[in-house]
Amino acid sequence: QDCDGLIVRSATKVTADVLEAAERLRVVGRAGTGVDNVDVEAATRKGVLVMNTPTGNSLSAAELTCGMILCLARQIPQAAASMKEGKWDRKKYMGMELNGKTLGVLGLGRIGREVATRMQAFGMKTIGYDPIITPEASAAFGVEQLPLEQIWPRCDFITVHTPLLPSTTGLLNDSTFAKCRRGVQVVNCARGGIVDEGALLRALQSGQCGGAALDVFTQEPPKDRDLVNHPNVICCPHLGASTQEAQSRCGKEIAMQIVDMATGKGLAGIVNGQALSKAFAPQTKPWITLARALGTVLRTMGKQAQGSVQVCTLGTPLREAGSYLTPAVAAGMLAGGAQTEVTLVNALLLAQEAGLKVTTTHSDVAPEPDGSAGLLQVALQGTPHRATGAVQGSTPVLWELNGATFKQPAPLAGPILIYRAKASKLSALPALAGLLEKVGVQLQSYHSSGVVAGEQWSVVGLSAPLSNLGELKLHVMEVFQLHL
Repeated sequence: QDCDGLIVRSATKVTADVLEAAERLRVVGRAGTGVDNVDVEAATRKGVLVMNTPTGNSLSAAELTCGMILCLARQIPQAAASMKEGKWDRKKYMGMELNGKTLGVLGLGRIGREVATRMQAFGMKTIGYDPIITPEASAAFGVEQLPLEQIWPRCDFITVHTPLLPSTTGLLNDSTFAKCRRGVQVVNCARGGIVDEGALLRALQSGQCGGAALDVFTQEPPKDRDLVNHPNVICCPHLGASTQEAQSRCGKEIAMQIVDMATGKGLAGIVNGQALSKAFAPQTKPWITLARALGTVLRTMGKQAQGSVQVCTLGTPLREAGSYLTPAVAAGMLAGGAQTEVTLVNALLLAQEAGLKVTTTHSDVAPEPDGSAGLLQVALQGTPHRATGAVQGSTPVLWELNGATFKQPAPLAGPILIYRAKASKLSALPALAGLLEKVGVQLQSYHSSGVVAGEQWSVVGLSAPLSNLGELKLHVMEVFQLHL
């Protein structure tokens, strides 16, 4: 309950109840790759970062997979068990060479590519599929990418290296086994459930699948022993990351990642907010502060946190910034609402649930001269409310409001007062000065916009918030107060 961070391995379940009980929790670190044991959606809703160490056990998992392929080809575990029983069955354990055989690698990330390059050394032809990795990228490490329908009938061996997602659950099933070459050998050292266990058993019993090597199961440990006990199945108790090197590497990596996050050095291995890794760079922090501030200005002006908000980044320096500025705008729009805390992790999810649609566009063209470092514009669609800001040095500033450009951009920090008045009516500023003097609050900055349709916006920086704006309201058309 009093922890800010939690580090777990695969056996510890971080459920919604655990997350709810841990009131101070800010980050869950998984020392390893898979996060099946963490309720990522519940963590996201609470604004808790989930991070893993995707590279820490890659080599160990890849080496185990290669070992499994060799064991399938030569039935090494079965022959070793036979010897321990006192037998000498040379004819029973006739194997096959890997040279010239075709290996299908499904999932060409870190582990998949390490397996492919190692098995190429045995003379295997490697083909594969990955929805993210480009064919050009996989060709660079010797894997020809093909559609799944073309992979099934070509493979002597198939190994899976995908995360467990709705789209990958049961990737190998009755239908796909039927399309495979008879006697195909299957390896799963990734996640239980990618290979449909019932379909695999049926394929083994019919001979459609010649052998399987499994390090993972849908239920661990498996209660149904039919697969484990099948003579053509080699299995291990989820040993993919069980090497001294991988365990040491993952432990050190997750500890360092959390230290880097806590000290503001950076974010790595983020599972539920990959865009936020850029948000920790020193040059991006003022832009995130600006985005939150513009979201808050827009919500206060529009008197609502619903509808459609258009976030537009202007200028080449902000070409990649929409990914982290959009949740920051949403956080500003939702701030002060019913949620206990809105963070960059949960802002877009909570915005969606609150009926707030946030879309992002980008243009390389930004107005000069103020737009040389980029501009951020947010607009509440269907209303005239629009705010544009920039960063000067490390200070977020308001550049334009509802079409009125400020003569000098107004800083968006601390308690500020924003009001709209007739340009011809000069009583607003003296009235404000009198009010401030009466309550002992200092005027720290004053910026006014150009005149549009006879009206003018003013942004006033204060030393403290005002408790009553009644006197000022007599002299202005609208006024609102923010603490940024």
